[in-house]
Amino acid sequence: MRYALESKGYDILVARDGNQGLAMAEREDPDLVILDMMMPKRSGFLVLEKLRRTRPVPLRVIMITANEGSRHKAYAEMLGVDDYIRKPFAMDRLLASVTRLLSD
Repeated sequence: MRYALESKGYDILVARDGNQGLAMAEREDPDLVILDMMMPKRSGFLVLEKLRRTRPVPLRVIMITANEGSRHKAYAEMLGVDDYIRKPFAMDRLLASVTRLLSD
């Protein structure tokens, strides 16, 4: 994912877990965050809940998951994700979403 995004000219920050990702998002003020629903230490949902409560400006978010459940998708949509991508996915699918969200 990192290589594909960098090859398209995007500047990328990578977090090893949800806590690191949350700290990075709060410190760096990114244009877009890509979260996995199941991350070590803090899930993508918990990261997104915290970002929604603490950021004055809404953040563009893509949620990636291997979960098939519609309940999880509904909760992600309630939290305001801009796109919800189920694994496995073609990298072109992710790149198209990133391009669309950053050009809006």
